[in-house]
Amino acid sequence: MALLGVREGGRRFPRGLILGAGFVLALMGGVSYAWGSFVIPLTTQFGWSTAEATLPFTVFMVVFALGMVPAGRLQDRYGPRRVALAGALVFLLAYGLASLVGRLPHPLWLVATYGVLGGAGCALTYACVAPPARKWFPDRPGFAISLALAGFGLAAVLFSPLKASVLLPAWGVEGTLLLLGLLVAGLSALAALVLRNPPPGWAPPGRPGGSTARRSPLSPRGDVPPREVVRTPLFYEIWGSFALVMVGGLMAIGLLKPYGQVALGLPAGQAAWAMSLFALANGLGRPLAGYLGDRFGPLWVMSVTFALQTLVFLTFPLVAVTVPTYYGASALLGWGYAVTLALFPAVTAWCFGPKNLGTNYGLVFTAFGMGAVGSVLGSWLFDRTGSYTPAFLLAGSAAGLSFLLTLHLKRKHGLP
Repeated sequence: MALLGVREGGRRFPRGLILGAGFVLALMGGVSYAWGSFVIPLTTQFGWSTAEATLPFTVFMVVFALGMVPAGRLQDRYGPRRVALAGALVFLLAYGLASLVGRLPHPLWLVATYGVLGGAGCALTYACVAPPARKWFPDRPGFAISLALAGFGLAAVLFSPLKASVLLPAWGVEGTLLLLGLLVAGLSALAALVLRNPPPGWAPPGRPGGSTARRSPLSPRGDVPPREVVRTPLFYEIWGSFALVMVGGLMAIGLLKPYGQVALGLPAGQAAWAMSLFALANGLGRPLAGYLGDRFGPLWVMSVTFALQTLVFLTFPLVAVTVPTYYGASALLGWGYAVTLALFPAVTAWCFGPKNLGTNYGLVFTAFGMGAVGSVLGSWLFDRTGSYTPAFLLAGSAAGLSFLLTLHLKRKHGLP
C-alpha cells in the first residue's frame, strides 16, 4: 500500500501522516470516553452516588453521538483541519472548567462541562478521522479508516491504568482533569494541523485517472447528499443494525467486570483483566477488521462476527464459568465491538459516497447513542433480577437481530 500522495503543485505529501493524525485524534477522544477511573474517586471525595458519578459520562456519550451530525456537516463544509482544531479548543475548555469541580462540587457541574462540552469536543474531533482517511486511501478504504479509528479503542488500555494508578492518587480529581485537558487539547491540536483533504481528482500513485489496479469491495456507488440519505430505507436499515449491535456492545462494557466479581468471585484486579482484553481486542482488532473488510467485503465480516457475538452473549452465563473462558468470551465481545466501529464508516462511504461522509456517517453514528440505553438497561435488569443472565440474553437478542439485518442488507441491496 503506497503511502505517498501528491498535493497541489506536484509536491509530495506522505498520506500515511493522515492515518497517524487520525489515530491521535481518535486516541484523545478515547481518553475522554474512558471515564470509569473517575467514578470511585468522585463518590469518595464528594459523597456522590454511583449514578451521580456516572451521569457526566452518560451525557457525554449522548452529546457525542448526536453531535456527530453537525460536526460531520462542518467537516464536509470547512475541511477536517479547522473543525478538529475547534474540537481541541472545546476539549481545553471542557476539561479546564471540569477541573473546578472542587469549588463547585455538584454532579450537574460535570454534566455541563465534561458531559456537554466534552461530548461536543469529541464529536468535532472524531468526525474528522474517517473522511480524510477514506479520501486519501480509496485503494484500501476499510483498512485506512479502521487503522485511524483504532486509537479510540486503545485509549482505555493505555490511559485507564495511568489515571487510576498515577494521576488520580498524585493529583486528585481536579488536577487529573486539568492535566488530561492539556494533554488531550494539545495533542488533538497538533494532529489537526496535519489533516487535509486531497486535491480534487487525486488518485493514489500508479493509478492515473482515479482508477485502481485492484478495485476494493468498498468502492463507492456514488455520492448522495444527506437530505436524500435520510429518505432511503437503506439508511434506516444500516442505522438499525448499528443501534442493535451497540446496545449489546455497551451493555457488555458495563457488565464484564462486575460479572467477574459477583458471579465468579474474582478480585477486582483480576476481573479488570476482562475489560483490558475487551479493550485490546477492540483496539487492535480494528485494523484487522478493516483489512478483512477490504479483502472479503464488510458485510461478510460483519455477518460472521455478529453471529459469533450473538452466540457468545446467549451462552455467556453458561460458558464463562472459569477464568480462561471468561477472558476468552470477553475478548470475543471486544472483537465484535471492533468490527462494528471499524466497518460501519466504510459501509456508509460505500453506500452514500465519500464526498459527504462526515455528515452521512454522523447520521448513522446517532445510533451509537442507543448504547446509553444498553448500559443503563443492563444494570437495571441486574438490580431487578439479581442475575446477569437476563441482560446477556437481551444483548444476544439485539446482536442476533443485527445479524439478520446485515444478511438483509447483503441480499437486498447487494452490499459487499
